[in-house]
Amino acid sequence: MQSRLFPCNDVQFTDHPKYLNVRIALLVSGRENDRVSVCMLEIATNTEIPAHIHETQADSIFVAAGEGEALVNGAWQPIEVGDYIFVPPGDEHGIRNTGPTPMLLFIHHSPPLF
Repeated sequence: MQSRLFPCNDVQFTDHPKYLNVRIALLVSGRENDRVSVCMLEIATNTEIPAHIHETQADSIFVAAGEGEALVNGAWQPIEVGDYIFVPPGDEHGIRNTGPTPMLLFIHHSPPLF
């Protein structure tokens, strides 16, 4: 895969295949790169991605818009724009939007999840 620019106006969101009221924009997939997958998630108000574990993937999660809570080290903690969460493989984590507007997350998985 070569370097690539993703202009914000070209990014397209679709319904997440697993979570209701969550939309995903897959920017880099495992089909294109065997080291990472990169996506953005848009989480509707009052929506939760429940606690889960990725056995082999590390997650890097950046909060680009909105506010809510993240399950980190067994406790729900408040998150807001500019916060960053690192989740090593095997750690339980989750996200919920408790704010009045959609939450936007920028997520990097290594190795690829998608």
